[in-house]
Amino acid sequence: MTSTWADEALTRDAFLGGRVWLRQPRRGYRAGTDPVLLAAAVEAEPGQSVLDIGCGAGAALLCLGARVPGLALAGVELQPGYADLARRNAAENGLEAEIHAADLRALPATLKARRFDHVISNPPYFDRAHSRPGPVAAKETAFADGMPLPDWIDAMARRVAPLGRLTLIQRAERLPEIIAALHGRMGGIAVQPVVSRAGRIAERVIVSARQSGRGAFRLASPLVMHEGRQHLSDAEDFTPEAMKILRYGGKLRIAS
Repeated sequence: MTSTWADEALTRDAFLGGRVWLRQPRRGYRAGTDPVLLAAAVEAEPGQSVLDIGCGAGAALLCLGARVPGLALAGVELQPGYADLARRNAAENGLEAEIHAADLRALPATLKARRFDHVISNPPYFDRAHSRPGPVAAKETAFADGMPLPDWIDAMARRVAPLGRLTLIQRAERLPEIIAALHGRMGGIAVQPVVSRAGRIAERVIVSARQSGRGAFRLASPLVMHEGRQHLSDAEDFTPEAMKILRYGGKLRIAS
């Protein structure tokens, strides 16, 4: 895969109501609401450090940077083309971000020597061993990486500073794997279910856990994304809670 895209192969999309603009490939993985929800769930404070593992074009990292000023932002992305886009997007949004093109199994020594206050991720949703390859290689890698989810979580946990937090968003059906990977290693686990409409089962979960921390398991009330029982028109139908996060950079408190 080429490390760069021509401008005509990219779109420029608004996030947080235009506070963040993201260049993304027309074909391939394109960020939607999930990285915005992930960023909203990170209770970062100015002066803290953040590492986004599998940062793609930078959606979660830049949404978090736009909401919380003064963060030290870093990202790791396997695909060089997306890493290049993340650097470009950071610069065009006036944010400094240290982006590495690297495999989680072979991180640069500069990253392996550091710990971060927050480590965040939107890991691939599917196990490649149990998924059908897609027609676009870059999108296939984003959605179905060959690294098992427990190993991905282990790589995240190794980068979290004492009392720092790990936060990720994933398919709800994989919650047992996530809890098993965190059990006995991190504490203060909190889970935020995300449902498309009231009365439906959760499709996504946001999970947060503290390094060297203790605390009772916390299951938050579901975040309902859309109004009504079904989609009736092409107009947006986000709930007020979802709109506050997606358009106005609101926080999603799940860990406190």
